[in-house]
Amino acid sequence: MTRIVAVVVLYHPEPQAMRRSLESWLAQVDAMVCVDNGGCASLRADIEALAPGRVTLVDMGGNAGLGAAHNRGVSVARGLAATHVLLADQDSRPNDGMVAELVRVEAAALAAGHDVSAVGPRCIDPRTGRDTPFVRCGPLRYHYLREAPPGGWVVTDLLISSGSLIRMSVLDAVGPMDETLFIDQVDIEWCLRANASGRDAIGAFQATMTHQLGDRMIVIKLGRIRRIPVHKSFRYYFMFRNSVSLYRRDYAPMSWVVPDVMRLGKLVFYFGLIDSARLQNLAMMWRGLVDGLRGVTGPGPLAR
Repeated sequence: MTRIVAVVVLYHPEPQAMRRSLESWLAQVDAMVCVDNGGCASLRADIEALAPGRVTLVDMGGNAGLGAAHNRGVSVARGLAATHVLLADQDSRPNDGMVAELVRVEAAALAAGHDVSAVGPRCIDPRTGRDTPFVRCGPLRYHYLREAPPGGWVVTDLLISSGSLIRMSVLDAVGPMDETLFIDQVDIEWCLRANASGRDAIGAFQATMTHQLGDRMIVIKLGRIRRIPVHKSFRYYFMFRNSVSLYRRDYAPMSWVVPDVMRLGKLVFYFGLIDSARLQNLAMMWRGLVDGLRGVTGPGPLAR
């Protein structure tokens, strides 16, 4: 029997948007663990009233980072007899039938002989209506998988955490999320570790989820129009620091390292040279690069 528990990480959510998101997840899973990473004290009663007996609220006592929040939520889900966890962000909403399709695709991939690590949906940005393709790495760039093959699923090298369906037995084998990374690259690190163990991440084309990347969009015309999500400046600290940290791990293949170095170069160009907040962005990128080389971990500039 499959029992799916959603683990939703909350951080200063907007109440109405949070409610819509949580209700959409509850409609497709058996139970939910909401992990308060800060800012939910006044919303506790509203969250627990969504589905009495099916929602568990966990207070992290402040922002403990995404990895720690996922690990705590998974631990609680284990106590709720979950066979699978479904990781989710507060700004993600599954479209109709998404979870059922993830379960179907997992069964199909297992039947085809794949040792599945996780199954993830296509993510659609509600601002543009554009979807994020699945990715295979290397040797010099990312290869984007946009067309669904027969069966509707592909092996992919990377999945974002939100929307990922993971069997508890796989988490037991691969291990928990890396809490030292704090925010960015937590999902990438886990995928790389799972890949190194011989497991395959699976992308399900017919499972779709609305998911907003970044805080805003900028439009750049360089040969063609590019709509690029922009994050708050401190996020570039974690992107650079954590990438540098992962480059030195023995399970990070060069087929991922080389394209990721090129990705960081694009971040410098777009957000360190073009974006209006370029000076703050460059300062955070440089600090992240230096701290990555020094082996610094944890909350970084978010430390109180």
